[in-house]
Amino acid sequence: MSNSIDKKSVVSSASPYVRRPVPGYEENFQVSGDYKSSLPDVQNADKNSILGANVPIMQVGMHNFKLPLRIIGKTCDVREVSASVTSTVSLAADSKGINMSRIIRVFYDFADRVFTPDTLEEILVEMKKSLKTSRARLRMDFEYPMLQQSLRSGHKAWNYYKCAYEGLIDDLDIFRKFVHFDFIYSSACPCSAELSEHARNTRNVYCIPHSQRSKARVSAEIAGGAHVPLEDFHGLCLSALKTETQAMVRREDEQAFAELNGANMKFIEDASRLLYEKFDADPRIKDFEIACMHLESLHSYDAVSVICKGRPGGFTGSFSNFQDMLC
Repeated sequence: MSNSIDKKSVVSSASPYVRRPVPGYEENFQVSGDYKSSLPDVQNADKNSILGANVPIMQVGMHNFKLPLRIIGKTCDVREVSASVTSTVSLAADSKGINMSRIIRVFYDFADRVFTPDTLEEILVEMKKSLKTSRARLRMDFEYPMLQQSLRSGHKAWNYYKCAYEGLIDDLDIFRKFVHFDFIYSSACPCSAELSEHARNTRNVYCIPHSQRSKARVSAEIAGGAHVPLEDFHGLCLSALKTETQAMVRREDEQAFAELNGANMKFIEDASRLLYEKFDADPRIKDFEIACMHLESLHSYDAVSVICKGRPGGFTGSFSNFQDMLC
């Protein structure tokens, strides 16, 4: 018996012969209409292809796609910001998935607009229509510049405020709009100040009361038809707390800031209630939640607080992401 291999039988047993693709990129390839329609669409496959439980998904979409956007200021001046966008839609049971790129395409149709929170309604309506979904949500995070004047020297410099516009639209096409605004301030401790004065008066000991860099994060639902410029959010925070951190400081400004802190000492409970008072009095603001964080210079941990207006179906005071408030 021969051990030789019949080459012809090996070739014939490999039939039908499948040609291996040639490595390379076709730079001049043109996509025709027929070719495009032949591309497989796994996301719109039948429900039998769904993996796992065939249940609705509350939110599915894209996070942190970035682009430059124009934001209108209080005096109708326009400022360009670099925005990070998160956009999601609901997905019904029996649906395999959504077309993620369509979310970005819808948003880019509005990218040349000047944005306010009301602009989000138009985008969300189109998003529901384009993706054939019942609910949609959109959030734009950015840093908004405001020019700050020093306390006494007259110098000016830019401060940047972490902000976000957020909108959501439900099954009944009811639109809700939100603004999130971070305000950084100094908090001088009243207890430390009293103890320092006690040491000075009773034992002639020089003491320095402690203070800390602090942050308030205001999340507010804006009433329908109302507009609250970011400058007004800043103004409400400043009028409540007084001791905003400074962008440009000379010696006379530093002295003024020390005096300002001495005149406006506050515990974190005080800061929360002062902010509540200002935002509760503004009729344009339907609901709000305010989280504060004082980065303690005495303790090796931080002080935190959360307060909300308490409207039915609104904010609940459940904020807990304090790690994101470090400043």
